[in-house]
Amino acid sequence: MNAIYENTVKGVGDLASAFAEEKTIILFGDSAPDTLKDYCYSINVKKADAVIEPGQTLEIDGKQYKILVVGDVMQKNLEALGHISIQFSGAEDGLPGTMVVEEAEVPVLSVGSTVRVLA
Repeated sequence: MNAIYENTVKGVGDLASAFAEEKTIILFGDSAPDTLKDYCYSINVKKADAVIEPGQTLEIDGKQYKILVVGDVMQKNLEALGHISIQFSGAEDGLPGTMVVEEAEVPVLSVGSTVRVLA
């Protein structure tokens, strides 16, 4: 598998793990609104090398998760704002800006954590 998207966490909001109970993490670029910054893992805004689709693999710090759902505006938001929600719920649907992966424990990210999409 080849990485079609890769990024590194450069900051962790004080409340970034607050959505773990909802099995969700939030990524956001530097333009995150002040009201959301504390809840986000900060990343650089980068383009993907290909379309991100269900069936591909999300990899966080070497651990892999099958992508089940890609919301209608998820890739657009990721590439324009660095902003997506990732749900580790195994749900069959999700919000437009959300990527849903197989049900799993929510990973704990830190500065330097890597986020990749493999195709």
